[in-house]
Amino acid sequence: MPPHVSADRSPAQPPGRGPVDALIRQARRLRGEVDAVRRDARGDASDPRGRWERALCDLALHQLNDLDGHLAQLRDGPPPVPAAPADEPRAAAAAPHGALLGRVGSAEWNLLTDEAAWSGELFRILGRDPAVPPLTLDELPSVVLDEDRPRLTAMVTDCLVDAKPIDGEFHIVRPDGAVRAVHMMGEPVLDADGGTASMWAVLRDVSELRLSQSAVRETRDSLHRHRHRAQTEHRLAVEPQEAVLPPWHGSLRLSRRGRPRLDLAAHHLPSSTGAPLGGDWYDVLELADGDTLLGVGGLTGRRPDVAPGMAMLLGALRGMAMAGARPGQLMTWLNQLLEATGQPALGSAVCCRYRPGTRTLTWARAGHPAPLLFRGGTGRMLDAPAGVLLGATSGSSYGQAEETLEPGDLLLLHTEGLTPRQESPHSRAVERGDGTTVAHRLLGLAPRFTAARCAQECVRTVVEEFGGSGRDDDACVLVARVTT
Repeated sequence: MPPHVSADRSPAQPPGRGPVDALIRQARRLRGEVDAVRRDARGDASDPRGRWERALCDLALHQLNDLDGHLAQLRDGPPPVPAAPADEPRAAAAAPHGALLGRVGSAEWNLLTDEAAWSGELFRILGRDPAVPPLTLDELPSVVLDEDRPRLTAMVTDCLVDAKPIDGEFHIVRPDGAVRAVHMMGEPVLDADGGTASMWAVLRDVSELRLSQSAVRETRDSLHRHRHRAQTEHRLAVEPQEAVLPPWHGSLRLSRRGRPRLDLAAHHLPSSTGAPLGGDWYDVLELADGDTLLGVGGLTGRRPDVAPGMAMLLGALRGMAMAGARPGQLMTWLNQLLEATGQPALGSAVCCRYRPGTRTLTWARAGHPAPLLFRGGTGRMLDAPAGVLLGATSGSSYGQAEETLEPGDLLLLHTEGLTPRQESPHSRAVERGDGTTVAHRLLGLAPRFTAARCAQECVRTVVEEFGGSGRDDDACVLVARVTT
């Protein structure tokens, strides 16, 4: 339709084809770059961040597609109103749903003659037959959703009475029942006396754009909920673990005089994948009879209740050890405890009782790698007694082993999460309980352990070796060195 001329200003001249063509090329180049980013975005449906990234890219592509279509219309000029041949309704119906050239239409309503003039695109947006006269301003609300009619009436009234520009959105119902979101921008056209002679408007179908914006909001909210849940689970795991694990920051020497002492150090290595903490634990406890309890272990899984389960297990271990239970009996009772809990779980552990007077180490294990003993610059894995995973078999019994230590000996206990999943012996350790893969790497650190001045330096060596290895699980390491 011809451009509208307001009495108080001259019509703007359309830009030349050269500058518009340059803008179209820039828009299309940018659209291609955004599409490449979209293809590279993570598309895992279970990943909230990936869904959010793809939704943002989809929104940007919708906006760039619209921009490309609008620039093409600016370059080519508005098409004429169709002559409404007999087959026009079928042609309009055959137009692609949401096609670019069908997203922006224009209209003018003459207030003096009560006539309306629509562009062909507006007929397609509203799904109306071009052979039927366009709707007048009084008839236009009939195709608008009931809840949006007051908004449209207010915009039109403000434009016609107060000469305010129209800039608003409403929903229309097409004859086929489809609901579309339409954004309307318009202004009054004044006559020579300054009165409003007609109203001119551009209407844009923004349905796909609003769907993309809705998808961005939903995926953003989903990402926020996912992060909040992850933070909550992390807090539920960390707080019980920090409450029960010994809060060491450096070496700890047992204080009894006149007897060989242990130089102790331990460290918890978090998962390098950022996953919630698991149920791995370590513990050292000086008992009433002067013996020292050393232990490491873990519960399987990453549920929020794993860390409280670990705290329960560790509390029971301490209580039974203080009551005088030997390591083999401890494992038997812990197995019965896991069987009796309302949340069945599997666990592994190694428990050692060290007697300073004789330097005797008595120990037992439950589906866990055996302790490593370093002496004279070399290391070996202690011969392991029988012992299945805690909670795996009802009525299991656990054997004990003894080892006499010497001054300068270093004992290293660890959980299975030190190695990455592809290297982890976890699946084999469930059956054999040896953990030979990680043990081989630890035994290779014997020269560095020998040169270390204290247990804390040995722990630091382990952290340097395994801290950046891409572990999927958290892990614990405990070092005890016999001192003179």
